[in-house]
Amino acid sequence: MTNTTITEGQPAPSFCLPNQTGETVCLKDFYGKWLVLYFYPRDNTAGCTREAKDFSALKDDFAAENAVILGVSKDSIKSHQNFIQKQELTIKLLSDEDTSVHQQYGVWRMKKNYGKEYMGAVRSTFLIDPEGIVVKVWDNVRTAGHAGEVLGVVKEKKVR
Repeated sequence: MTNTTITEGQPAPSFCLPNQTGETVCLKDFYGKWLVLYFYPRDNTAGCTREAKDFSALKDDFAAENAVILGVSKDSIKSHQNFIQKQELTIKLLSDEDTSVHQQYGVWRMKKNYGKEYMGAVRSTFLIDPEGIVVKVWDNVRTAGHAGEVLGVVKEKKVR
């Protein structure tokens, strides 16, 4: 169980994962664009739904900044399809069932809940610039206002 820590200024770890339609999506597909890569614990849970809906609501604002949003969880493609349909999401979701990409990004960690310890996804977001460099990391994210904050940072980083 590798627990690498991704830091700002380093190249984003390469990945290829299936999206909700089964199409393979790779990091390299987004060179030339800003990429918001966010990891979340589970489809159709309260916090994850709020985060996905907030990112979906701002999708056009991100697109106007040449930014793409990808959500990643260990849920199956079928689960993602149901989540997108039920919540009317407009963003793409990637399925990392074996958690290999979670581990590459250091977000598959020991968690505690009600006194129990278990491995799980720590809600985290990575902003990757058009050259594939991680320029901002949000760890252990609180969902309220997060999508708007990420959009603000995209706008700020683009100006530089």
